[in-house]
Amino acid sequence: MQLTLSTIMLQGAPQAGGSMMPIFLMVGMFVVMYFFMIRPQAKKAKEQKAFADSMNSGEQVVTSAGIHGRINRANDDGTLQLEISRGTFMTIERSAVSMEMTVAYRKKADATAGVTTTVTK
Repeated sequence: MQLTLSTIMLQGAPQAGGSMMPIFLMVGMFVVMYFFMIRPQAKKAKEQKAFADSMNSGEQVVTSAGIHGRINRANDDGTLQLEISRGTFMTIERSAVSMEMTVAYRKKADATAGVTTTVTK
């Protein structure tokens, strides 16, 4: 049996239709992963950063550890001075404030503040 370069190349030639399918599958998996995992996380991180940058003195916040307090002072180094109770202060990072828990707390506080009692005669 005599092997030449031309016979080796002809025997190993790939089929035209079958080689593109794995590439499309990989691209499809990446697109699905991007739209269901990467993009929502990036959007949430952007919202959290905007929330952390917009906090001002006097706002009621909840930290990710569950500590409730009022912002007494926003420091220049990216920290907040939080008043836990009258005369008790704590310094925390801006990123330690939980956006979800703070928004939920504010909604609950607004709902209870909006409830009025009526007196019937």
